[in-house]
Amino acid sequence: MTDKIPVKHIEPGTQKLEVYGGDSVQSGVTKSVALYAARNKIYVKKIKGFFQRIRRLSLWMLMILYFSICWISVNGQQLVHFDLPNRKFHLYGITFWPQDFVLLALALIICAFGLFFITTLFGRVWCGYTCPQTAWTFIFMWIEEKVEGSRNQRMKLDKSGNSFDKIRKKTTKHALWILVAFGTGLTFVGYFYPIRELVPDLLAFENVGGWTYFWIGFFTVATYLNAGWVREQVCLYMCPYARFQSVMFDSDTLIVSYDKDRGDPRGSRKRQVDHKEQGLGDCVDCGMCVQVCPTGIDIRDGLQYECIGCALCIDACDSVMEKMHYDPGLISYTTEMRLRGKISHILRSKSIAYAVVLVLMIGAFSAMIWTRVPLQIDVIKDRGGLYQMTGMGQIENSYELKIMNMSDQDHVFNVSVSGLDGLSITTPTQVAVSSGEIYSLPTSVEVDPRKMETSNYTIEFKVEAEDDSTLVNVSESRFLGQPE
Repeated sequence: MTDKIPVKHIEPGTQKLEVYGGDSVQSGVTKSVALYAARNKIYVKKIKGFFQRIRRLSLWMLMILYFSICWISVNGQQLVHFDLPNRKFHLYGITFWPQDFVLLALALIICAFGLFFITTLFGRVWCGYTCPQTAWTFIFMWIEEKVEGSRNQRMKLDKSGNSFDKIRKKTTKHALWILVAFGTGLTFVGYFYPIRELVPDLLAFENVGGWTYFWIGFFTVATYLNAGWVREQVCLYMCPYARFQSVMFDSDTLIVSYDKDRGDPRGSRKRQVDHKEQGLGDCVDCGMCVQVCPTGIDIRDGLQYECIGCALCIDACDSVMEKMHYDPGLISYTTEMRLRGKISHILRSKSIAYAVVLVLMIGAFSAMIWTRVPLQIDVIKDRGGLYQMTGMGQIENSYELKIMNMSDQDHVFNVSVSGLDGLSITTPTQVAVSSGEIYSLPTSVEVDPRKMETSNYTIEFKVEAEDDSTLVNVSESRFLGQPE
C-alpha cells in the first residue's frame, strides 16, 4: 500500500512548503513549492502591427464613449442617467422604473450569454479588446511610455538612483495618472448626478453632499491603483472570468497559440544561414513575444489562463519573421484542432445553442421594449364587503386604482370601465398624475341589478392620457352582485 505524502515543514521566512515525494517517506526527496510569488513589474515593449492597430482603435473608442456619453443630452435629458433619488433610469431616450426590473434582469442575462457565445467562438477577445481593465491599463501604459520612454529606458530609469530627471518623470507620470483617474471617477458619478450640474457644483463647492465626494474619491483611487499599480494582477487573481473561461473553451475555440512543430527547436541563427540544416525551427528565441505581453507570460509554453487574447505577441513574432524572411503565423489565432492538423468547425452544438438562446432572448427583449407602455395600473377591490346596495337600488362595488405615470411628462388621465351593460363610475373619472407619481384613486362602480344575469362579472378599467392616445393601459377586476 502506498504511503501518503506527509508535510515535512514550512519555512516561514521563505514561505516554501517542503514535502516528501515518491511512494514512501524513506524513498522520497524534498521538493519546494512556493505558496505565493511576489509581483515582478512587467515592462511592456511597444509594438506595431495589424492587431495592435485594431486594439488601439477599440480601446480609444471605448474611452471616448465613456467620457462623452454623459455629456450628451436629448430634449434636455441626459442620454444615460441613473436617477437613484427619483428611482428613474434614463437610457438612450427610454425611461425605466423599478417596476421594469425584469427588463434589466433580461438585459444582463443577454449580456452574459453574449459573452459566453463570443468566448465559445473567439476565446478571450473581450479581455484583449474591450475590457475596462484593459482599456484603462492601456491608457496608463501609454502615458508611462510618453513620459518615461521605451521599455529599455523605463527599466534603466527604475534601476538608476534618485536624480532630478527621475523624480521629474515619476512625478509627471503619477500626476497624469491621478488626473485620468479623477476624470474617471468624476465621469462615473456623472452618470448618477447630472454631469452638467455636477461640475459647476464641484467648482462652486455647493449642493454637493459627502457621498458625492466619497464616490468620486473612491473611483479615483480604485482607477489609479488598478490601472497604474495592480494592472495584470487584476486579470490573474481578481477577475472571475479568467477562472471560469475554461468551461466555455473547446478544441474549436479560437486561441492565440504558438506552433511548436514549426518553431522548435528554438535558437539564434544568422539570417543568411539555412536554419533547417542546423536542425532549428523557425523560432529564433528572441523573446519578443514575452516582452510585449501585458501579463508577462510566454505563449510558447502553451495555452494559459493568463493569456487575454490581445494578439500583441502575434504582431511581435510576425515582425521578426518578416525580418528573417520567414512565413508569418508562427504565433497566430488558431484552434487546437488546426494545430493537430485537423479541420476546425465554427458551427458546433454548443455555439449553435448559445446563438439560438441569444436570438430568442434578444427577440423577447425587443418585443417587450417595443410594446412597453409607460403607464401601469393596479386595481385592488375593497375587501370590506363583496358589494352593497345604494339608496337608488343600484349594486355598488368599491375599488382602489393605483395609477403610475412612468413617462417623463405630467398627464391628465381619463378613467373608464367596461364589461357589463349599464356599468358606470360614480367617483371622479379624471385625474392629474405627475411624472413618476403613483396616484391612488378610490373609486366606486355601480349597475342596475336588472342588468345582471349572474353574480360575478369580469370588468376592465381603462386609463388613458387625455393628451396622448398612445399612453393607455387596462386592468381587469371582478364585479360582484345579486341579479334580480
